Amino acid sequence: MNRLAAFVGVVLALLSGASAQAGTTNVAVAANFTEPAKEIAGLFKAKTGHEALLSFGASGQFYAQITQDAPFQVFLSADDKRPKDAVAAGLAVADSRFTYAIGKLVLWSRSLDLAKGDETLKANAFSKLSIANPTAAPYGAAAVETMKALGVYAAIEPKLVQGNSIAQAFQFVDTGNAELGFVALSQLASTSAGSRWVVPQALYAPILQDAVLLKKGADDEASKAFIAFLRGPEARAVIEKFGNRKKKKKTAT
Repeated sequence: MNRLAAFVGVVLALLSGASAQAGTTNVAVAANFTEPAKEIAGLFKAKTGHEALLSFGASGQFYAQITQDAPFQVFLSADDKRPKDAVAAGLAVADSRFTYAIGKLVLWSRSLDLAKGDETLKANAFSKLSIANPTAAPYGAAAVETMKALGVYAAIEPKLVQGNSIAQAFQFVDTGNAELGFVALSQLASTSAGSRWVVPQALYAPILQDAVLLKKGADDEASKAFIAFLRGPEARAVIEKFGNRKKKKKTAT
């Protein structure tokens, strides 16, 4: 009986120690990466005990908040520019930056026959098209770049409805407030509704999505563990499942 009590005591002590060592990290996540990030955070907690507290929004807005001392410890951007800027400004750990995903732009509609390809844009037979704010959201910038490459931007510009983030641009289409819109492929992973056109890569610059450990997380074990986990095979499998490719090589700083 005494041995059993001693054994239970040791187990409880070990569990208590593991719990005490588990921490939390505050992660700013680009809106297009919402669903993959939620799944990755769940796997991360199950494996490490640490919890990733996720905030979702436009990368440009997050960067502005980071420069104003926002309490984020990890930044998952929808581009590579803002993490580079964070490193250059002394707000992030230089050798932590890497490309965690390469995004894909999609023209999507709830209508089964509307998003047929570039001919849909050239025909211009719709009243509203949603995009993310091109100043704050890289997917919005890619959408504008695509329309300019096709020579249709000037004609379509009066019909554009801008969301603050790619999540809001998606919502405009999903709720019928716009007949179609430019969204991220990862946002469509769980739906087969409507019609879609995966925009050819030649029409816009690659959307390299970089992650970086911010200086506020430089000495935080949970934050460092999350960056390491994001680079590992479990996270890679989730990222690829949602339609993104993940670069295995670290991006040069």
